[in-house]
Amino acid sequence: MTQRGPKATAERNRTLDLASALVRGAVAAGLGLGSLTVLVMVVWISSPYPDSGPGGVLRAAAGVWLLAHGAGLVRPDTLSGVPAPVSMVPLLLVLGPVWLAHRAARDAAEPEEGRPGPSRAGAFCAVTAGYLLVVAGAAACARGGPLRPDPDTLVFPVALVVAGAAAAGVWTAAGRPFGPLPSWSPLVLQEATARTLFRDRAEAACRSAAAGVTVLLGGGALLVAVALGRNAGAAQDAFLGLAGDWSGRFAVLLLAASLVPNAALWGAAYGLGPGFALGTGATATPLGLDGTPAVPRFPLLAAVPDQGPGSLLNGAALAVPVAAALAVAWFTARRAAPADAPRAQAWSTRETVRVALLAALGCAAGTALLTAVAGGPLGTGALREFGPVWWLAGPAALVWTAGIGVPAALLLRLWRLRTQGWAWRRDVPEADVSPATARAAAAAAARAAATATAVEAEAGRKAEVAAEAVVGRRRRWWAPWRGRGGASGAAGDAARGGGAAAPAASSVPAPGTAPDAAPGAPVGAVGPGTGRGDAGFEPYDFLPTDPWHENDFREARWASLKRGSGGLMADFATDPGDPGDPGDPADPAGPADSAFPTGPAGPADPAGSAGPADCAAGRPAPDPDRPGPTP
Repeated sequence: MTQRGPKATAERNRTLDLASALVRGAVAAGLGLGSLTVLVMVVWISSPYPDSGPGGVLRAAAGVWLLAHGAGLVRPDTLSGVPAPVSMVPLLLVLGPVWLAHRAARDAAEPEEGRPGPSRAGAFCAVTAGYLLVVAGAAACARGGPLRPDPDTLVFPVALVVAGAAAAGVWTAAGRPFGPLPSWSPLVLQEATARTLFRDRAEAACRSAAAGVTVLLGGGALLVAVALGRNAGAAQDAFLGLAGDWSGRFAVLLLAASLVPNAALWGAAYGLGPGFALGTGATATPLGLDGTPAVPRFPLLAAVPDQGPGSLLNGAALAVPVAAALAVAWFTARRAAPADAPRAQAWSTRETVRVALLAALGCAAGTALLTAVAGGPLGTGALREFGPVWWLAGPAALVWTAGIGVPAALLLRLWRLRTQGWAWRRDVPEADVSPATARAAAAAAARAAATATAVEAEAGRKAEVAAEAVVGRRRRWWAPWRGRGGASGAAGDAARGGGAAAPAASSVPAPGTAPDAAPGAPVGAVGPGTGRGDAGFEPYDFLPTDPWHENDFREARWASLKRGSGGLMADFATDPGDPGDPGDPADPAGPADSAFPTGPAGPADPAGSAGPADCAAGRPAPDPDRPGPTP
């Protein structure tokens, strides 16, 4: 009655895992809120003239924490009495909450040792629910503070940001798989993601798009830094004028640091061409600043250009989108023509153009999304429009990256294919090699290992035979690779010399004998005919004979040829008694003799003379008078 079954234990473990994931989400939200609250409390404590008590500071910290998730705030205490919206999100503060939610979901989805973890959907829902519970509590706490959250923004984008970070954490715990898509998705997309080629092209497009967005951000930050350097005096005056004590200046410095990514995006939008709005009646572009800007007194805003038409230095900002387009083209060309892959695996022109266009589209989408959150209203009236316009910055990024990136990608592809050697540089990591290439390389490595083993065995046998070679044997000047031994050598010499029998000696010299040494010269002889004293003489090693037509070696050669032919060669007999067997010594015209001919008979080598393989194997030379097939 009291014994627990395995089903009850599994259900209990699943419930505990979901509860643990819920707690993880709540703890992640609490850590983010607590760290920001501590920072605000330190600034409040160090302030000599605080405007509110600890309760107001806690409510203000909760409001700032919600602002870091994308929530809109409302400032009720204004000089005009009309509540002013504050929707510009400091992007540096977004990194903390997003990373905490991502890490909580990743840890909750990973299985523990000894038992399986919760399902991916369960971990995602539990972590998101736990995090949003803390968000709801913080919104209730900040309702009566100086920065009150807008209830409409708690669902979008706060809940969307938390859910996206949790989904990314679960995806990371699963190994970052790409597909298959859910069953409710369109069938065309499911079939496309099931193809390896589509996944490779999509991955290349995403990487190229990310490179383009990164270059845009870096170029925008460089523009802001250069502008602040040129207007360092105005930035210093604004910084010192906002606060007179060190605690206030520290708070201003923290606020400026949290808005640095926003300033980089403003610079990127400026370089793209549409620029950014400085109120309802002013827009700053490389062509100039039109209208009367409503600029607050803030250090980062000292980088805003002066009124009037732009100069040549302002036009230099157009180099930022050009660099982003070239980055997209370079990353696309690296995948279109990898340096360590065969030429046949290079992408076609159509594929390169398609991937470059997809990368440009992704870069435009990322730019539009980031510029949408980089700006926002800071009040009513003239400050309702403040920052870059996302629906202009996104299309501008698409025009720049597609107009320059696609032709540049094609030119880089041709440039990387310009040489016959093909592998002119090794700048592609091994992870970029396709699975088909990896499998082909593995098969080639296996065949090479098998061939190396056979070669080593054959070389060992050659060495054994060579060790028994007779010292002082003669070398044929006209065919140093053709050996003669014993009766075969004598018969061959008699046939070539008009019947005069020559001494039975091998044409393979002993070690230390010069190539042009006289017949019968002793080993190591030095003289006019040895060539030992000639300039540039290099000693050589002798070519040992080997049993080329033995059964083991012949079968190994035929098996290797059969494997390499792809199934086109027929099987050969393995019975030594079979007349057609390649290892039958009695069959001079066996498959091996016909498969490995020594060449047509010539004047110096008439038909019927002993071949190198016959002499090496120790067979007698075939009789010229006996009819038989010509080798």
